[in-house]
Formats: sequence, C-alpha cells, structure tokens
Amino acid sequence: MIRYWQYLHEYEPLRKEILAVVDRVFSSGNLILGSEVAAFEKNFAGLCGVACGVGVNSGTDALFLSLRALGVSSGDEVITVANTAVPTIAAIRATGALPVFVDVEPDTFLMNVSQVDAAVTEKTRCIIPVHLFGQPVDMDPLCEIANRNSLPVLEDCAQATGARYRGKAAGSIGDIGAFSFYPTKVLGAYGDAGMAVTSRPELHAHLRRLRFYGMEGAYYAEEEGYNSRLDEVQAAILNFLLPRVKEYGLLRQAVAADYSAALAGVGDLELPLVRPDRTHQFYAYTIKTAQRDGLRQYLQDHGIETRINYPVPVHLMRGYNFLGYKPGALPVTEMLAERILSLPLYPGLSEDSIACVVMTIKNFFAARKS
Repeated sequence: MIRYWQYLHEYEPLRKEILAVVDRVFSSGNLILGSEVAAFEKNFAGLCGVACGVGVNSGTDALFLSLRALGVSSGDEVITVANTAVPTIAAIRATGALPVFVDVEPDTFLMNVSQVDAAVTEKTRCIIPVHLFGQPVDMDPLCEIANRNSLPVLEDCAQATGARYRGKAAGSIGDIGAFSFYPTKVLGAYGDAGMAVTSRPELHAHLRRLRFYGMEGAYYAEEEGYNSRLDEVQAAILNFLLPRVKEYGLLRQAVAADYSAALAGVGDLELPLVRPDRTHQFYAYTIKTAQRDGLRQYLQDHGIETRINYPVPVHLMRGYNFLGYKPGALPVTEMLAERILSLPLYPGLSEDSIACVVMTIKNFFAARKS
C-alpha cells in the first residue's frame, strides 16, 4: 500500500531527539502555558513575519478566537468559500455569525476575489480567504475590497504554513493569520495544536485573554473567554521541528514537480496551477479529471491510497441546510467536488512510490483509450 500520508518517515530518524524534547517538558515541572509555548509563539511569529503569536489548542480555535477578537458575533456575516474543510465554517458558526459563500477559481480552487465585492452587505463583519492546499489567495485585490469596506481580513492558513504571496508570508497580509498544526499539516504536531498570528498589539492582547477564560491575571475574567491553550509538549515538539519548515516545503514541492512533469498530457488530467507570484507548499497535490471516481477506484485496487478534498461542498451538507443554499449556487465549487483527487504526497514519499503512482495513472488512461 502506498499511503496518502504518514508521519513515521519523519518520526523515525528524529525519534531520540523528539523523545528528549518531551522528557525535557515533563521534567520541567511546568506543563501549561510555560516557556515552551512562549518560545514557539515568538519563533513561529518570526517565521510569518509578524510581531506576535498566540498558541491555541487547534486550527479551528485559532479561527474562532480570531473572529471573536475581531468583534464578530451573532447575526453578523462572514464572507468565505464553501470549498474548504468544515472547521472554517464551524468556527464562524461558533460565534453565532453566518457564512456567506463566494465561488472559487476553477484552476487554483481558491476564492474568486472578483465575487467578494458583491457579497458585502451591511451585516458583513469579516472576510476569510482560505489558502487551500498550500497556495495563497490573491490577497492584494482582496485587501483593497476589505479596506474600502472597512472590513478585517482573517487568513485561514491551516494548509499554508511557509507559503508566500508576492514576497509576503501567508498569515502576515490580513489582520490575523490562523494556523493549524494538525499532524498532516506542513508543520504538524503529534496531536491537535493551532496558532493565531498578528502584528496588531490590541488583537494580540485580546487573543491571549480569550484563550484563557478572558483572564489577564489569576482568577479574574476581564471578559467572557474560553479554554483553548496550546499544550507545552506540543509547543516544544513544534518548536523543535520549526527550522525544518523550509526543508519540508521544498520536499513537498519536489514531489509535486515530479508528478507534474510525469503526468503532463496524460488523459484529461488537469494538474495543479501555481500562480507566478506565489509559493505553493503543496499540502495536497490535487488533480482534476472527469473520470475521477473510476481513477480513484483503479488506484485503490492497485494499492494506492488517495483523498477527495472535499467530496461534498459545505453549503450542500445536511448539517448546513439551514443556510439555504441549493445545488447550483456555487457551480465551480460543485464541479470541483465531482472531479478533484489528491494523490499521495509527503516529504518522505520515495521516488519509487511516485513512479508507481504515475505509472498506475497512465495505465488507467491507456486502458480507457484502447
């Protein structure tokens, strides 16, 4: 079996060092919001080119607490996309606000910024661009729209750690950047973890209060808050792995380049498009084909695991029927859900495995052609 993703390729050579990091934390006598979290917050903010970071327990909470810090509440509207993971929308709903969806570009799968202006209403309080699969949204025109309408921008960077847009790091362009360190991510923890980054001091202070019951001192809440603390152990592991982000990104890009070179012109495949002004971290290598379901089954029959990110757009899920969207509301998003397929990709994927995936795909299309 060629797995879609696995972490053992990373863990095995670093096992002794990672276990030493864990032992250091356990031996420190401080397990909650200590020096490990503070060090990782500082260093990760530096990677993103911003002033401050606030470690939280997940990427979902990074979005939720950021929305709360930006003043989003019940009855407000937040413009985003349905071509995303459920957590983006769950975070919006946790504030009581309603998501308002715009469609995506058919070639990058990213927010179609040209549709955002028309989606702004008097109830709009925030815009969330999702840097899907590791490539940033077209941020300059989006920020122009946001500034014109006095709206904050919250970047969903869950899949885009280390990505860049016109020289700027993902997460540094809007008012806040929200990151996930779920194990599959470009920088992955050994459990759940997240971070919100910003260069605005008032947002930094607000986020720190919100993650710890609204407190600034012991046993006194300045406002209603939550329990969303980044664990010392996960922070220490992430800080240990942080210097490898560039290497991990280059390895992912190399796998993607191998796929693209070998699969060019095969069948009706449309390969990932990387805009020339951006750095794509390839959290996922996602192809598009009208024969997606048959290809996926063929790959599975030959021992190759794949993913569909995402098989049902959020606006058509039963859990979000109350939003009132019907089939056809977001035609590009809905078309992609029927045609996209993500191939195995992680830094330790071997050349032999890449070649096997490529050959199996070629064999599938050759059989259909004959």
